[in-house]
Amino acid sequence: MKAAVLFVECLENEGVEYIFGVPGEENAEVMLALEGSSIRFILCRHEQGAAFMADVYGRLTGRPGVCLGTLGPGATNLVTGVADANMDRAPLVVLTGQADSTRQHKESHQNMDVVAMFRPITKWVQPILHTRNIPEVIRKAFKTAVQEKPGACHVELANDLAAYETDNKPVPVHYVRRPVPDDHIVDMALDLLLKAKKPIILAGNGALRTRAAKQLRRFVEKTKIGVVSTFMGKGAVSRLSDQCLFTIGLQSKDLTWVALDESDLIITLGYDLVEYPPMIWNKCYCHKKDRKIIHVDFLPAEVDDHYRVDVEIVGDLAHALWMLNQKIEGKSVSFDLGYQGEMRQRLLKDFMEHKDDDTQGSIRPQKVLWDVREVMGPHDILLSDVGAHKMWVARYYHCDEPNTCLISNGFCSMGFALPGAVGAKIVHPERKVLAVCGDGGFLMNLQELETARRIGANIVIMVWEDNEYGLIKWKQQGQFGRHTDLRFNNPDFVKLAESFDCVGLRVERSCDLKPALEKAFAADRPVVLALPIDYRENVKLSDRLGSIQCNL
Repeated sequence: MKAAVLFVECLENEGVEYIFGVPGEENAEVMLALEGSSIRFILCRHEQGAAFMADVYGRLTGRPGVCLGTLGPGATNLVTGVADANMDRAPLVVLTGQADSTRQHKESHQNMDVVAMFRPITKWVQPILHTRNIPEVIRKAFKTAVQEKPGACHVELANDLAAYETDNKPVPVHYVRRPVPDDHIVDMALDLLLKAKKPIILAGNGALRTRAAKQLRRFVEKTKIGVVSTFMGKGAVSRLSDQCLFTIGLQSKDLTWVALDESDLIITLGYDLVEYPPMIWNKCYCHKKDRKIIHVDFLPAEVDDHYRVDVEIVGDLAHALWMLNQKIEGKSVSFDLGYQGEMRQRLLKDFMEHKDDDTQGSIRPQKVLWDVREVMGPHDILLSDVGAHKMWVARYYHCDEPNTCLISNGFCSMGFALPGAVGAKIVHPERKVLAVCGDGGFLMNLQELETARRIGANIVIMVWEDNEYGLIKWKQQGQFGRHTDLRFNNPDFVKLAESFDCVGLRVERSCDLKPALEKAFAADRPVVLALPIDYRENVKLSDRLGSIQCNL
């Protein structure tokens, strides 16, 4: 067989269902081989969009998403989405073509060192140097992508090598169980926990991995300890649980920050420092010498002067929590957690403040997210793009289940939500999928609206319109007391959607938003729902959070 056929057979052997991409001349052999395979190729309109689709596929399934591009500009267009998956811990394998091996050593058309380019933004990179290496390289790429912490791997196949003959076979797939924590270390952590008066849990991205959230929920039912999540840890415990203390991550002081500051023991679960640096939430460590930190994660803690860990439980997070649940069974636990319940009630009251707004011309973010939560079911999926709206989603939108609110908060890339929503709809066609975008981020990958319409991914894209880069304005204003010129013009979003044979809707009055959302989700094609957003609330929120009192 041709090497390209073996290449595709190896992908099938890994269980690949979809490849998202834009093909080129140098991967034509692979594309032809895909036609005779069980893999569906999703033709995208830009390689960045393809990478984001694969990124979200990986987040939702736990299996590597796969994206494809050609050499040169095709490969460079993939970079942002690949880096996003890698830093946000989504398993992904990126495949690129390359110039014939006979001309890679010299200046030639579109030839560049793609492998070197991907090295800083992936876990592992490897060009195919011989056809007999294909099965090993593909197996290692997929194995490495899912190993903790998950991330991106890159495989390059030169045009001429793809056409060579080979008689090799795929390497069998054997899944490896994650190592379990040391029993003695778990005992040390339990001893520290039982001595605490005001423990709290900080749940990060890793707390959503297989079975981890289930074991965490059992743990908090037993102990009644409150859980604060990062932006990417939403849904680790249900928003309806008395132990859900919602989300931390805003730069300004919030009630969740106060709750952490009140604690004498912080248990971090699957927490990545890239999500929210401890310099912000643990800045008071210098005068809180009695505060302890238990780090529970798949890997040892990162070294950080503001993250001084007392006990590290390293190993499979779900198993670590299972061990804690077994060991705490029958033990008497009594903590002083009344302040956590008070904080939860204050936040719930805050979330409801504008639910009955009836404004005309611009709509408060709080009202938008209240109505979105009312319309979305417990398993439906919201994806937030990056911008001022992300801060509002983080604070005001909360989840019943893991992986139902996807936020790019490691690499934090604009343009994530629309193509990511296409990937989410492919994984879960039975669920409502909503992309919340600013008018800046929406136009960065607008072209994938055509992809969504063509493949029947009936997503809803909500565009918060303020005609400027609102998050940058918010931050500049807060830091310098003024901001640079960040305004721009927008198209008519309704007409724009209709030009793609999609549905365009516009809401000008807050009381009309919920019916418009229901109409959008009932449509038989993708929908763009635009609304003017009242970002005067940004500064009000910053001012209010800055004045929060710590006497819970």
